[in-house]
Amino acid sequence: MKQVQLNTGSMIPIIGLGTWKSMPGELYSAIRWAIKLGYKHFDCAAIYGNEKEAGQALADAIKEGDVKREELFVTSKLWNDAHAAQDVAPALENTLRDLQLDYLDLYLIHWPVAQRKGTGIPENSDDILNIPEEVTWAEMEKLYLLGKTKSIGVSNFSIKKLQQLIQKADIIPAVNQIESHPFLQQKKMIDFCKQNNIAITAYSPLGSGGDSNRSVLDNQIIKEIAWRVKATPAQVVLAWQVLRGVIVIPKSIHEERLRENLSALNIELDATDIEKINGLDENYRFIDGKDFLYGSEDLWDED
Repeated sequence: MKQVQLNTGSMIPIIGLGTWKSMPGELYSAIRWAIKLGYKHFDCAAIYGNEKEAGQALADAIKEGDVKREELFVTSKLWNDAHAAQDVAPALENTLRDLQLDYLDLYLIHWPVAQRKGTGIPENSDDILNIPEEVTWAEMEKLYLLGKTKSIGVSNFSIKKLQQLIQKADIIPAVNQIESHPFLQQKKMIDFCKQNNIAITAYSPLGSGGDSNRSVLDNQIIKEIAWRVKATPAQVVLAWQVLRGVIVIPKSIHEERLRENLSALNIELDATDIEKINGLDENYRFIDGKDFLYGSEDLWDED
């Protein structure tokens, strides 16, 4: 498995399994199959509501000798309602309890948005709090220094928000996890993060089924490349990201799809293929983040 070295020295497998939208009863078997197939990297989050099921799968896999804890790379994320200084450490302890782990490999601030305690998706502007991101980050740094997590990072941060955080941080984020796929390639972000030794993880690397008018995997150029290299469209898209040095966390609960996604490491794309995929960029977001705006229209800080 190809890996990316983080600025903490930790090594993260470049292909992992995403757990967002995995329904109850599905995730346990998906993780168990994934480990048997060779997956070591699992991306979780408190807000997904399935960390207990993920934790049981990981615990059983370790207990039954399928994998050792030190071979795993487990990520989780701090939800928006726990950004206050006193809430960060307890949130991580809850996640560790649910995942049945003593430490995380990576802990991320899920969104650059602070919410009222106990809220999931905010319902109105009253749910949004004004807590500076550096306050939350200072608590994340403490968790790293205590060994509760091997690396810390952020998710859904713009370049502007990363710049502001870096100026006030003692520890540079190891990762920025963002939406990225051929329709949203995030070239400026990738360049900025390379310059600052921050790794990129792409969520929704295959696009999302939420928009019936656009499909990455049904794109004619992607399908033509897949036919030429004798691969699936998903494998082509994942291989393209890997070639860019971008970590990917596609979600699947099916054994054959899990196997196919992992096999994207073996797909070879030539310069023409890469140029064609690079030409598909539309700066189009499937996950627009509008649920978190409520009077703040600068979530992505786009020009």
